[in-house]
Amino acid sequence: YGVLEKQFSSYFEKAERQKGVTGTNLLVFLERRLDNIVYRLGFANSRTQARQLVRHNFIKVNGARVNLPSFLVKTGDVILVTEKGRILPLIRDAMEAVARRGCPPWLEFNKEEAQGRVVMFPTREDITMPIQEHLIVELYSK
Repeated sequence: YGVLEKQFSSYFEKAERQKGVTGTNLLVFLERRLDNIVYRLGFANSRTQARQLVRHNFIKVNGARVNLPSFLVKTGDVILVTEKGRILPLIRDAMEAVARRGCPPWLEFNKEEAQGRVVMFPTREDITMPIQEHLIVELYSK
């Protein structure tokens, strides 16, 4: 997810304090990051590219510019590409690819308006990355 150690341990502590399974909570926090949502919606071809788009003000959340890749998106939030960003070939190409392959079930994607919406938080089954979160929990619980 491109998160440094200090921020990752902060996410782990938050996940530990929440009700439910710590490992799943941690993955949900990581999936809710704005840079990850931009990647999942297909506005970028990689998380690094998504992070760059967020930092350079090409992304809005609920109509307001947000330039923090670590911004945690909530259910119902609308994420859209700015007018300036819609003309960039890399964003157009990435959106074509997601229109073909689809986006995760917990997100809605509207290609015509270059926007997406968080329908719900992802469940463990929705997260397809091969992560063994129990090993992360074991390491950070020491």
